[in-house]
Amino acid sequence: MAKFGKKGVLMVNLGTPDSPTRGAVYRYLKEFLLDPRVIDYPWLARNLLVRGIIAPFRSGSSSKLYKMLWTEEGSPLKVYGERVAQGVQEHLGEEYIVELAMRYQSPSIESAIRNLLRMQVSEIIVFPMFPQYASATTGSIHEEVMRILAKQETIPNVKMVNSYFDYPPMIEIFADNARQFDLDSFDHILFSYHGLPQRQLRKGDPTGSHCQIKENCCQSLCLANQFCYSAQCHATTRAIAKELGLRPEQYTTSFQSRLGPEAWAQPYTIKTIEEQAEKGAKRLLVFSPAFVADCLETIVEIGTEYQEEFEEMGGEEVSLVPSLNDNPRWVRAVAELVEGWG
Repeated sequence: MAKFGKKGVLMVNLGTPDSPTRGAVYRYLKEFLLDPRVIDYPWLARNLLVRGIIAPFRSGSSSKLYKMLWTEEGSPLKVYGERVAQGVQEHLGEEYIVELAMRYQSPSIESAIRNLLRMQVSEIIVFPMFPQYASATTGSIHEEVMRILAKQETIPNVKMVNSYFDYPPMIEIFADNARQFDLDSFDHILFSYHGLPQRQLRKGDPTGSHCQIKENCCQSLCLANQFCYSAQCHATTRAIAKELGLRPEQYTTSFQSRLGPEAWAQPYTIKTIEEQAEKGAKRLLVFSPAFVADCLETIVEIGTEYQEEFEEMGGEEVSLVPSLNDNPRWVRAVAELVEGWG
């Protein structure tokens, strides 16, 4: 079938406040946490919780953390996103139009899609900047894209990237970033992923008989858990560990950034750090492969907060393996992945 227009590429990350001020952080938290795929409570409960408690009370403390993170160019997550998008555009050439968007705040998905439609693209490839699928991230992006396109009289071909948790070029870059360190000098290696409530993991099990029911349900991929966030995280860990030649006793997969009192994906990273400290560990190396760019959860949560807590427990050093950021190899890998999907 003849195609007259160029291919549009919509690269989407989670989002970031427009500035590290309390007001901007409040607006970001409110938009982010009111998404029913993020906090999947009934409408009234979600609004009371977010508008009445979380956003007002967390915006102040979170803005202080964002000020620690902010650079002269702005938020690292957005800065790296812009650089990667520009590099992907250069790799793909004139047959493609690449747009960067954020699920929450700016640039919005709607504005990016509007730009692509204005350029009369023949198809849109949606590329979420999350290696592992989760309803609260990739699922939310896909839903928002469909909501926006549903308003259009004519809709171009749309292809949506679901996940790329074991994409070999990505795995190799993470491994090479770790090789900058003397791996044998660390007492233990953590692969720390952003957490999700266990309730949401169970909701993603179409069988209702696998998630948190089968023993070691996330330790291998199968039909029942092929889209399970936790299972895909474990698969990413195994791929990086294999590339580095790590033995199972050398590393742990864990989950960070827990919010609220309910059970989230386990083990928790902070608990794992505590257990390692109790065993006498002094030096820990931490990956965070749920993020393709360093951000608040890596630079501040792991690099600063976990370092301080580990020292209080008697440890000495928590070293963060850099993320993919704007590594030229990552830019090329994204371009090749997009080409393969298209």
